[in-house]
Amino acid sequence: MAAQSADWQRIGLIVPSSNTVVETDFQRALPPGVTLHTARMFLAETTAEAERRMVYDHVPLAVADIASLHPHVVVFACTSAGAVLGAEGEARLMAEMAAQCQAPVVSTNSAVGEAIARHAPRRVAVLTPYIDELNAAIRAGLERRGLNVVRIAGLGITDNFAIAEVTPNEIVAFAERELVGIAFDLLFVSCTNFRAVEARPMLQQRFGVPVVTSNQATIDAALAAIGHTARWPAPAMA
Repeated sequence: MAAQSADWQRIGLIVPSSNTVVETDFQRALPPGVTLHTARMFLAETTAEAERRMVYDHVPLAVADIASLHPHVVVFACTSAGAVLGAEGEARLMAEMAAQCQAPVVSTNSAVGEAIARHAPRRVAVLTPYIDELNAAIRAGLERRGLNVVRIAGLGITDNFAIAEVTPNEIVAFAERELVGIAFDLLFVSCTNFRAVEARPMLQQRFGVPVVTSNQATIDAALAAIGHTARWPAPAMA
């Protein structure tokens, strides 16, 4: 392996091509001495068929690109693709990535599962921008981890670029509409192209429960893998 600089640590990020949110969330949270380097895998629609095509046709090229920069950790930042692959399929993909890149690999699904487990919730509510097909896969993945999903609701968006156009205030309003009368002690907001990190302080204040988001969990796990912690902005005040 080529010599690596002692001055910084490199995160290799593999992300859908139409994602415009996850890199911004990473950059806001990175501590000094850590750099972010991205490879993209083509995805325009958030459907199970499109996600599978992305994984089989475009992930190998993205992994080869990331391996060439000798990353200290690799991040597979796509909640829905991991859910569509299932636990075993995603585990195989992560193992192949780790072998090719010679670095630990963090997947958003695993990071989310670990973040949720730390709170030991009895009842989990889930919000997504997805259609029912993908929500079913997200629910199945969470339930395989032994979680009790009491409500999952999606916005029904299939244009991945359009997901990023949903504002944090709109995410909060969506939560207020869908979670009326639902008893839950943790909220998970899914999708790495959803502006849920920005909405998270407002959601925590509104519902009074821990809120886990795809990007927050992924960033925390990626930085933990190289011995750092995220520099999250202070919670916004109402």
